[in-house]
Amino acid sequence: MLRVAVPNKGALAESAAELLSEAGYRQRRNPKDLVTIDADNGVEFFYLRPRDIAIYVGEGTLDVGITGRDLLLDSGADAVEDATLGFGASTFRFAAPTGAMTRVEDLAGCRIATSYPGIVRSFLGARDIEAEVVRLDGAVESSVRLGVADAIADVVETGSTLKQADLEVFGEPLLSSEAVLITRRDPEAADGFEVFRRRIDGVITARTYVMMDYDIPSDAAEKAISLTPGIESPTVSPLHRDNWVAVRSMVPRVDAQKVMDDLYGVGARGILVTDILACRI
Repeated sequence: MLRVAVPNKGALAESAAELLSEAGYRQRRNPKDLVTIDADNGVEFFYLRPRDIAIYVGEGTLDVGITGRDLLLDSGADAVEDATLGFGASTFRFAAPTGAMTRVEDLAGCRIATSYPGIVRSFLGARDIEAEVVRLDGAVESSVRLGVADAIADVVETGSTLKQADLEVFGEPLLSSEAVLITRRDPEAADGFEVFRRRIDGVITARTYVMMDYDIPSDAAEKAISLTPGIESPTVSPLHRDNWVAVRSMVPRVDAQKVMDDLYGVGARGILVTDILACRI
């Protein structure tokens, strides 16, 4: 059986469970369950702390896992990013009291509080900046006010928490993170991994694209097809109406409304957009 590590709680847990459910895998019904066996699909899911997942995968105890890129890099585990999953986006930034610092070089000789010491030390080391890294498990925003640190390094989403602590971001981002699929460095894939990966890819593609159908006069078909080239090639079929064809193509979801406007402008009619529930490309 393929052994898969899944976040047991936190920001990534719900989205990871939804992704796996859409891929056709059984998920736990009780949030206290630590293991779920999907015998029909040959997969065993282990629900673990997101921070620990890279360790288990890197050591070869588990075959594949879902975690954040930030947690993977901070762990130093012998695991690699295999694919991005399209959720859990965040940015890792430095922050200090308002007006205190403007460049990362200002951190030299300072104390930096963070829950991600591995990332911070690597970032500073690559720039020859010497600073003390203070590891905290959470609520690092309070560390400056309490005198534990001069600055912090943390995940920043809206920045509202920083403002409440009278902090502001400065310098370049340390890292852009999101949910990722990770595997062992072992080049030989575990049994069942290729099927698992195809299913995950199919869900991500289905979420990213919509199916667009429209009718277009034959003499305008090439212009319309240039707007909807699809992933490989659109399907073009003759209509019962003379000199008209029907076109079906996959279109990026974010562009769908503009593409519909552009198609209408070149003469397309009967333009329909439908969701894709699953696919294999």
